[in-house]
Amino acid sequence: MDTVDAVVIGAGVVGLAVGRALAQRGLETLVLERETAIGTGVSSRNSEVIHAGIYYPEGSLKARLCVRGKQLLYALCESHGVAHRRCGKLIVATDAAQLAGLKALADKAARNGVDDLRWLSGEQARALEPALACEAALLSPSTGIVDSHGLMLALQGDLERAGGAVGLASTVQAIVASAEGHVLRVRSEGVEMELQARIVVNAAGLWAPAVAAATEGLDAQFAPQAHFSKGCYFALAGRAPFERLVY
Repeated sequence: MDTVDAVVIGAGVVGLAVGRALAQRGLETLVLERETAIGTGVSSRNSEVIHAGIYYPEGSLKARLCVRGKQLLYALCESHGVAHRRCGKLIVATDAAQLAGLKALADKAARNGVDDLRWLSGEQARALEPALACEAALLSPSTGIVDSHGLMLALQGDLERAGGAVGLASTVQAIVASAEGHVLRVRSEGVEMELQARIVVNAAGLWAPAVAAATEGLDAQFAPQAHFSKGCYFALAGRAPFERLVY
Protein backbone atom coordinates (compact mmCIF):
# COMPACT_ATOMS: atom_id res chain seq x y z
CA MET A 1 0.00 0.00 0.00
CA ASP A 2 1.34 3.45 -0.97
CA THR A 3 1.70 5.89 1.91
CA VAL A 4 1.78 9.71 1.89
CA ASP A 5 1.70 12.31 4.62
CA ALA A 6 -1.51 14.03 3.47
CA VAL A 7 -4.37 13.51 1.04
CA VAL A 8 -6.75 16.31 0.07
CA ILE A 9 -10.01 15.24 -1.58
CA GLY A 10 -11.11 17.75 -4.20
CA ALA A 11 -9.09 20.00 -6.51
CA GLY A 12 -11.22 23.10 -6.33
CA VAL A 13 -9.93 26.39 -4.97
CA VAL A 14 -10.18 25.22 -1.34
CA GLY A 15 -8.58 21.83 -1.96
CA LEU A 16 -5.72 23.32 -3.96
CA ALA A 17 -5.11 26.03 -1.34
CA VAL A 18 -5.06 23.43 1.45
CA GLY A 19 -2.80 21.13 -0.57
CA ARG A 20 -0.43 24.02 -1.29
CA ALA A 21 -0.22 24.92 2.39
CA LEU A 22 0.49 21.32 3.42
CA ALA A 23 3.14 20.81 0.72
CA GLN A 24 4.85 24.08 1.60
CA ARG A 25 5.15 22.81 5.16
CA GLY A 26 7.21 19.88 3.90
CA LEU A 27 4.48 17.21 3.87
CA GLU A 28 4.22 14.76 1.00
CA THR A 29 0.81 15.81 -0.30
CA LEU A 30 -1.55 14.36 -2.89
CA VAL A 31 -4.71 16.18 -4.05
CA LEU A 32 -7.27 13.78 -5.53
CA GLU A 33 -9.91 15.00 -7.99
CA ARG A 34 -12.59 12.78 -9.50
CA GLU A 35 -13.01 14.96 -12.62
CA THR A 36 -10.48 15.21 -15.44
CA ALA A 37 -9.55 18.84 -14.69
CA ILE A 38 -9.17 21.06 -11.65
CA GLY A 39 -11.89 23.44 -10.51
CA THR A 40 -14.83 22.09 -12.54
CA GLY A 41 -17.30 21.93 -9.63
CA VAL A 42 -18.43 24.65 -7.24
CA SER A 43 -15.23 26.63 -7.88
CA SER A 44 -16.29 27.27 -11.49
CA ARG A 45 -19.76 28.46 -10.46
CA ASN A 46 -19.29 31.62 -8.46
CA SER A 47 -19.28 35.37 -8.95
CA GLU A 48 -15.45 35.66 -8.72
CA VAL A 49 -15.82 38.51 -6.23
CA ILE A 50 -13.10 39.27 -3.67
CA HIS A 51 -15.27 40.19 -0.70
CA ALA A 52 -14.34 42.83 1.87
CA GLY A 53 -15.88 41.10 4.94
CA ILE A 54 -18.86 43.41 5.38
CA TYR A 55 -21.83 41.12 5.96
CA TYR A 56 -20.74 38.39 8.38
CA PRO A 57 -21.67 38.17 12.08
CA GLU A 58 -19.36 40.10 14.37
CA GLY A 59 -16.62 37.91 15.87
CA SER A 60 -17.28 35.01 13.49
CA LEU A 61 -14.57 33.10 11.66
CA LYS A 62 -16.16 34.17 8.37
CA ALA A 63 -15.72 37.82 9.30
CA ARG A 64 -12.14 37.46 10.51
CA LEU A 65 -10.95 35.18 7.72
CA CYS A 66 -12.61 37.22 4.98
CA VAL A 67 -10.88 40.44 6.09
CA ARG A 68 -7.48 38.73 6.41
CA GLY A 69 -8.00 36.52 3.37
CA LYS A 70 -8.78 39.51 1.16
CA GLN A 71 -5.34 40.95 1.93
CA LEU A 72 -3.60 37.62 1.31
CA LEU A 73 -5.51 37.05 -1.92
CA TYR A 74 -4.60 40.42 -3.42
CA ALA A 75 -0.94 39.81 -2.50
CA LEU A 76 -0.97 36.35 -4.09
CA CYS A 77 -2.61 37.63 -7.27
CA GLU A 78 -0.01 40.37 -7.59
CA SER A 79 2.96 38.08 -6.93
CA HIS A 80 1.73 35.31 -9.26
CA GLY A 81 0.32 37.40 -12.10
CA VAL A 82 -3.27 36.26 -11.55
CA ALA A 83 -5.74 38.52 -13.34
CA HIS A 84 -7.74 40.60 -10.86
CA ARG A 85 -9.12 44.10 -10.40
CA ARG A 86 -9.76 46.10 -7.24
CA CYS A 87 -12.84 47.61 -8.85
CA GLY A 88 -14.73 48.50 -5.67
CA LYS A 89 -18.39 47.98 -4.84
CA LEU A 90 -21.38 50.19 -4.13
CA ILE A 91 -24.05 48.93 -1.74
CA VAL A 92 -27.08 51.12 -2.40
CA ALA A 93 -30.24 52.15 -0.59
CA THR A 94 -32.83 52.49 -3.32
CA ASP A 95 -35.24 54.45 -1.12
CA ALA A 96 -35.28 56.30 2.21
CA ALA A 97 -36.69 53.26 4.04
CA GLN A 98 -33.41 51.40 3.44
CA LEU A 99 -31.10 54.07 4.90
CA ALA A 100 -31.27 52.65 8.45
CA GLY A 101 -30.33 49.22 7.14
CA LEU A 102 -27.43 50.67 5.19
CA LYS A 103 -26.18 52.45 8.32
CA ALA A 104 -26.45 49.21 10.34
CA LEU A 105 -24.42 47.44 7.66
CA ALA A 106 -21.72 50.11 7.88
CA ASP A 107 -21.57 49.70 11.66
CA LYS A 108 -21.28 45.90 11.35
CA ALA A 109 -18.48 46.24 8.79
CA ALA A 110 -16.54 48.55 11.12
CA ARG A 111 -16.83 46.03 13.96
CA ASN A 112 -15.51 43.37 11.59
CA GLY A 113 -12.39 45.43 10.87
CA VAL A 114 -13.46 46.76 7.47
CA ASP A 115 -12.15 50.27 7.93
CA ASP A 116 -12.26 51.67 4.38
CA LEU A 117 -16.02 52.03 3.75
CA ARG A 118 -17.26 55.48 2.70
CA TRP A 119 -20.81 56.80 3.03
CA LEU A 120 -21.98 58.51 -0.17
CA SER A 121 -25.04 60.62 -0.78
CA GLY A 122 -27.16 59.76 -3.77
CA GLU A 123 -25.52 62.61 -5.69
CA GLN A 124 -22.01 61.40 -4.81
CA ALA A 125 -22.89 57.85 -5.83
CA ARG A 126 -24.26 59.02 -9.18
CA ALA A 127 -21.08 61.01 -9.75
CA LEU A 128 -19.24 57.66 -9.71
CA GLU A 129 -21.92 55.64 -11.50
CA PRO A 130 -24.30 57.88 -13.51
CA ALA A 131 -26.68 55.00 -14.26
CA LEU A 132 -27.47 54.51 -10.55
CA ALA A 133 -30.77 55.45 -8.93
CA CYS A 134 -30.38 55.54 -5.14
CA GLU A 135 -30.84 57.59 -1.98
CA ALA A 136 -27.36 56.80 -0.60
CA ALA A 137 -24.61 54.20 -0.92
CA LEU A 138 -21.68 52.61 0.84
CA LEU A 139 -18.49 52.50 -1.21
CA SER A 140 -16.25 49.50 -0.50
CA PRO A 141 -12.98 50.28 -2.32
CA SER A 142 -11.27 47.01 -1.33
CA THR A 143 -13.89 44.76 -2.96
CA GLY A 144 -12.66 43.32 -6.23
CA ILE A 145 -12.88 40.57 -8.82
CA VAL A 146 -10.51 37.72 -9.67
CA ASP A 147 -9.98 35.16 -12.42
CA SER A 148 -10.85 32.10 -10.34
CA HIS A 149 -9.34 29.58 -12.77
CA GLY A 150 -6.12 31.59 -12.99
CA LEU A 151 -6.03 31.58 -9.19
CA MET A 152 -6.43 27.80 -9.08
CA LEU A 153 -3.64 27.32 -11.64
CA ALA A 154 -1.38 29.48 -9.46
CA LEU A 155 -2.22 27.40 -6.39
CA GLN A 156 -1.58 24.18 -8.31
CA GLY A 157 1.76 25.50 -9.51
CA ASP A 158 2.86 26.34 -5.96
CA LEU A 159 1.67 22.93 -4.75
CA GLU A 160 3.69 21.11 -7.40
CA ARG A 161 6.78 23.28 -6.90
CA ALA A 162 6.66 22.30 -3.22
CA GLY A 163 6.67 18.61 -4.17
CA GLY A 164 2.93 17.93 -4.05
CA ALA A 165 0.87 16.39 -6.82
CA VAL A 166 -2.66 16.44 -8.23
CA GLY A 167 -4.27 13.15 -9.23
CA LEU A 168 -7.10 13.69 -11.74
CA ALA A 169 -9.84 11.19 -12.59
CA SER A 170 -9.34 9.74 -9.12
CA THR A 171 -12.49 9.01 -7.12
CA VAL A 172 -12.32 8.31 -3.40
CA GLN A 173 -14.83 5.53 -2.85
CA ALA A 174 -14.37 4.91 0.87
CA ILE A 175 -12.21 5.91 3.81
CA VAL A 176 -11.35 4.03 6.98
CA ALA A 177 -10.26 6.54 9.62
CA SER A 178 -8.14 5.62 12.61
CA ALA A 179 -5.58 7.11 14.96
CA GLU A 180 -2.84 5.04 13.29
CA GLY A 181 -3.55 6.45 9.82
CA HIS A 182 -6.39 6.69 7.33
CA VAL A 183 -6.83 4.22 4.49
CA LEU A 184 -8.53 5.43 1.31
CA ARG A 185 -9.95 3.23 -1.43
CA VAL A 186 -9.43 5.10 -4.68
CA ARG A 187 -10.52 4.31 -8.23
CA SER A 188 -8.33 5.90 -10.87
CA GLU A 189 -8.69 5.25 -14.60
CA GLY A 190 -10.52 1.99 -13.95
CA VAL A 191 -8.01 0.69 -11.42
CA GLU A 192 -8.78 0.37 -7.71
CA MET A 193 -6.04 0.93 -5.17
CA GLU A 194 -5.56 1.64 -1.48
CA LEU A 195 -3.67 4.61 -0.14
CA GLN A 196 -2.68 5.37 3.45
CA ALA A 197 -2.30 8.91 4.80
CA ARG A 198 -1.70 10.46 8.19
CA ILE A 199 -3.83 13.49 7.29
CA VAL A 200 -6.99 13.49 5.15
CA VAL A 201 -8.76 16.74 4.28
CA ASN A 202 -12.27 16.56 2.81
CA ALA A 203 -12.54 19.50 0.38
CA ALA A 204 -14.98 17.82 -2.00
CA GLY A 205 -17.30 20.81 -2.29
CA LEU A 206 -20.87 19.81 -3.10
CA TRP A 207 -19.98 16.17 -2.47
CA ALA A 208 -18.19 16.71 0.86
CA PRO A 209 -21.16 15.39 2.94
CA ALA A 210 -21.20 12.17 0.87
CA VAL A 211 -17.44 11.73 1.36
CA ALA A 212 -17.85 12.25 5.10
CA ALA A 213 -20.73 9.75 5.21
CA ALA A 214 -18.54 7.19 3.43
CA THR A 215 -15.83 7.50 6.09
CA GLU A 216 -15.80 4.53 8.46
CA GLY A 217 -14.71 5.51 11.95
CA LEU A 218 -15.83 9.14 11.64
CA ASP A 219 -18.28 10.31 14.29
CA ALA A 220 -21.69 10.83 12.66
CA GLN A 221 -21.83 14.43 13.90
CA PHE A 222 -19.04 15.26 11.44
CA ALA A 223 -21.02 13.95 8.44
CA PRO A 224 -23.38 16.87 7.74
CA GLN A 225 -26.53 16.55 5.71
CA ALA A 226 -26.45 18.17 2.28
CA HIS A 227 -28.99 20.91 1.59
CA PHE A 228 -29.24 21.75 -2.11
CA SER A 229 -30.42 25.05 -3.52
CA LYS A 230 -30.44 26.51 -7.00
CA GLY A 231 -28.98 29.85 -8.02
CA CYS A 232 -29.18 31.60 -11.37
CA TYR A 233 -26.80 33.88 -13.23
CA PHE A 234 -27.91 36.18 -16.03
CA ALA A 235 -25.80 37.44 -18.92
CA LEU A 236 -26.11 41.04 -20.07
CA ALA A 237 -26.16 41.66 -23.81
CA GLY A 238 -24.14 44.76 -24.58
CA ARG A 239 -21.83 46.93 -22.49
CA ALA A 240 -22.37 47.02 -18.74
CA PRO A 241 -23.51 50.43 -17.47
CA PHE A 242 -21.33 50.24 -14.33
CA GLU A 243 -17.60 50.27 -13.67
CA ARG A 244 -18.02 48.91 -10.13
CA LEU A 245 -20.00 46.11 -8.56
CA VAL A 246 -23.45 47.24 -7.42
CA TYR A 247 -25.41 45.51 -4.64
